[in-house]
Amino acid sequence: MLQALFTWGEVPSFLVGTSAGAINAAYIGSNPTCECADGLAHIWCAVRRQDVLPVDLRSIVAGMFGRRDHLVDSRGLRNFLERHLPYRVLEQAAIPVHLVASEVVTGQEVVLSTGPAVEAVLASSAIPGVFPPVKLGSQMLMDGGVANNAPISVAVALGAERIIVLPTGFACALPDVPSGAIARAMHAVSMLVARQLVRDAEYWINNSRIVLRIVPALCPLAVSPYDYSAARDLIDRARGSTQQWLEGGGLERATIPTQIQDHRH
Repeated sequence: MLQALFTWGEVPSFLVGTSAGAINAAYIGSNPTCECADGLAHIWCAVRRQDVLPVDLRSIVAGMFGRRDHLVDSRGLRNFLERHLPYRVLEQAAIPVHLVASEVVTGQEVVLSTGPAVEAVLASSAIPGVFPPVKLGSQMLMDGGVANNAPISVAVALGAERIIVLPTGFACALPDVPSGAIARAMHAVSMLVARQLVRDAEYWINNSRIVLRIVPALCPLAVSPYDYSAARDLIDRARGSTQQWLEGGGLERATIPTQIQDHRH
């Protein structure tokens, strides 16, 4: 989606990201260009699930019996971020980057715009029960999707007048429910996120304060969010479908794409 939008000439004034979107926003914030989007695509195509979601029996047992509050150690994801993020604090990004996390106790959204970049991304993408929460200052933070996964309201509060949302969609064409606790949890979260986006879009789509455009997600989508092996195909498909949407006047229409709604039937 980013590759197509940059090629079309779209240049963001600032970026807002949540969960996996926080990883993308933090990276693109260093250099919001086609070249940077191509670099991000290369990174995702090279990463293996074991690099960022290493699961072992000891971790699962410890999590099940209450000795840990998570199933996956975040060291793999931390190492991944430290290798690829080209700046240390969010203030060093080429354009403002705002990452959304959730406070563990209250569930309230927390917008991270300054401070350590890796810690902010880890906090925003700390899927509850999967990754450990992240302590920043006096707050314990987890995945921003709990509070506000498609943070249109955050962008509006930050002064945005024209917003383009890049949703991940959800696996609408899986033949069976994914097997395994983590795979099923991530599948459930992706459907929850899609429904939240639809509700938010219905509220904001005709609001006179902003221009809201939502890029259609891929459909049909038969890949679990726990499956990293199809990255190249998904990226290629998304670039092509976004290009078609742009050529068809997508940026001129205020619509909620059917691809993010419940369309399985």
